[in-house]
Amino acid sequence: MQEKLDSDQIYKTLKKRIIKLEYDPGEVLNEIDIADEFNVSRTPIRKVFQLLMQDKLLNIIPRVGAQVSAIDFMEMKSIFEITRELDPFAASLTVERIDKESIEELEEIIDRLKEYDISIHYQEAINDDERFHEIIFESCGNPWLKDILKSLHYHTERLWHYCEKYFDKINLFSETLENVLDAIKENDKEKAEKYTREHIDAFVDKIKKELL
Repeated sequence: MQEKLDSDQIYKTLKKRIIKLEYDPGEVLNEIDIADEFNVSRTPIRKVFQLLMQDKLLNIIPRVGAQVSAIDFMEMKSIFEITRELDPFAASLTVERIDKESIEELEEIIDRLKEYDISIHYQEAINDDERFHEIIFESCGNPWLKDILKSLHYHTERLWHYCEKYFDKINLFSETLENVLDAIKENDKEKAEKYTREHIDAFVDKIKKELL
């Protein structure tokens, strides 16, 4: 029998599945099936569905159930309008607040990205991209900003997965993030903001070119 998970663990598991497109956009999640899978009653599953709805990853539709949110490009446009301002702000705060261990982890991420073959290591590149951003958020010293950006990045990471087939070069990850890291190491807040914004813009421009 599977070890019984608490509602927070189930929430994290389902959120990860939605972000990684293990559940298709528009797919309806059956409350009973998921309760059976995790060996729990339907009550904690309802709670988890409510949390995922607050994250805008699920829609609760009367007489239908819990439907995985579609990837809506107009909504993504709104998200990128916010991250384009807040991500650079977080990077500028990080310049003065990041510790040595975190810089070393960022350097390790860049080293890995440079070695990846994107046709083979796309998932690893996404994971490292998100970890890079997480370190910035954790190092910015502002817990409110960190929580806002983590919530927004659930959706940007989901879009990365959705657009996998359109990315054939690793430099969109490696070069743009290395510029951000160099700016942080140089203690240059303006460059950290500039290169963080360029990293976002490069992704958005690629999506526009391929999909819009």
